[in-house]
Amino acid sequence: MPDPQVSLLLTLIDQAFDHRAWHGTNLRGSIRGLNAKDAAWRPARDRHNIWELVVHAAYWKYIVRRRILSEAKGSFPLKESNWFVRPTGGKATEEEWKRDLKLLMEMHRGMREAISTLSDADLKVKPKGSKVSNLTMITGIASHDLYHAGQIQLLKRLLPKRER
Repeated sequence: MPDPQVSLLLTLIDQAFDHRAWHGTNLRGSIRGLNAKDAAWRPARDRHNIWELVVHAAYWKYIVRRRILSEAKGSFPLKESNWFVRPTGGKATEEEWKRDLKLLMEMHRGMREAISTLSDADLKVKPKGSKVSNLTMITGIASHDLYHAGQIQLLKRLLPKRER
């Protein structure tokens, strides 16, 4: 059983990602039922689409895990960092979309497992490569999920009307 503060933080990231919460839609809920075509829709040139927000969220979950575990850089499954153009090759396929959804789930699971290994005392530690403590990083990743869930909800409302 994790220490009390760590347990509370796990509840926080769970609610922000995929558990029921009073605040409304979490990140996973915001993408539930989306198809590749809708996830790839871009509201304007040089603006991110839902798909890119999903992969961006996966990347930052990887960063939190990597910093907590003091892992070397370069182990994220995709090249580049932070923002990843999606879909690749200009054509949105359900297979690629599902692969990136799976990536998000795997990165969340790995991050959550890393957080669960911490003690309350570890929350004060500033990991190598980070400008902030583990506590700030963990609360930040929960906020990050909710921020992008809100963006995704808005983008879904802006989707052009079409048969789905």
